[in-house]
Amino acid sequence: MLNDTHCHFFSTAFFSTLSRQRGRGDSVPQLCGELQWDDPGTPEALADRWVRELDANGVGRAALIASVPGDEASVAAAIARHPTRFVGFFMLDPSASDAAERTRRAIGELGLRGLCLFPAMHHVPLSDSHVQEVVEIVAGHPGTAVFVHCGVLSVGVRRKLGLPSKFDLRLGDPLGVARLALAYPNLPFIIPHFGAGMFREALMAADTCANVHLDTSSSNSWIRYTPGQTLEAVFRTAVAVAGARRLLFGTDSSFFPRGWQRGIYDAQKQALSALGAPAEDQTLVFGGNFDRLFPPRAA
Repeated sequence: MLNDTHCHFFSTAFFSTLSRQRGRGDSVPQLCGELQWDDPGTPEALADRWVRELDANGVGRAALIASVPGDEASVAAAIARHPTRFVGFFMLDPSASDAAERTRRAIGELGLRGLCLFPAMHHVPLSDSHVQEVVEIVAGHPGTAVFVHCGVLSVGVRRKLGLPSKFDLRLGDPLGVARLALAYPNLPFIIPHFGAGMFREALMAADTCANVHLDTSSSNSWIRYTPGQTLEAVFRTAVAVAGARRLLFGTDSSFFPRGWQRGIYDAQKQALSALGAPAEDQTLVFGGNFDRLFPPRAA
C-alpha cells in the first residue's frame, strides 16, 4: 500500500496566476517553455497524466494540492475524473474577503478535503480570527483536514521566474498549530516536511495534541540547519514522539516531465528500514494513515 499525501497540481490556472503576477503577458505555453516544464493542458488531461504516473510507480492514491488561492476548480475537476485516486486540497488566503465563502464551496460543493494554510506567505497569523473562521467551517465536515505550512518556506517556481517571495517566517510556528488543534480536537491537522526546520516545535505540537500529524514530504533539506541531523534520526524521533500512526508519507511532487519523485520514497523507505521499523508501522506511514484520514469515497 502506497499513498502520497503531498503532490502539487500545477494546472493551467496555476501558471496563468504566476503569469499575471509577473506582469509580462506571458502565455502558459511561453511560461512553461521558459521553465522547460510540460504545458499541463486541461485539468482532466493533467489528472490523466497523474494517474499514469501513479500507476507507473505503484502509488494507489494521492492528495493533489491546488497551489495558488482560487484554483479549487482545477483540483475538483481532477477528483471528479478520478474519484478513487485523488483527494483534493486547496490553498487559501484566510484574510481574503471571500475566504469563508470559498472554503464552504470547496469543502461542500466541490468535495475537497484539505484546507492548506501558508501563514508566512499570506502574512496571516494562526491566531487571526479569519483563520479560526475557516477552520471552523472545515471542522464541520468529517473526513477533512487542515494542512499548515510551518518553518522555512521556499517556492522554487517563483524563484525561477524572478517573482518576489516576501515571506514572514516568524508566522510559521507549529506551536500556533497546537493552539488550533486543541480548540478542534476532532479535526486532523497536518504539518508538512516535519515542520521544515522547526522540527522541535512540530514535535512539541504533536506531543501535546493527538490530532496533529507530520507529513514526511520533500527532500527535507531543512535538516542542514541542525548539524549532525540525519533523515534516519528524524524518523526515529518522530516515531518516538508522535508514533507511526501520525506520520503521513509525501513526496512534494509537482511538475512534469519530472513527475512523481521516486527518489524521495526510496530515501524514506531506506531510513525507516534502517531503523528496523516493523512492517506494520511502515504500512501505516506509507499508506494506511492516509486511508484512515481520507477514506475512499464512492466513484
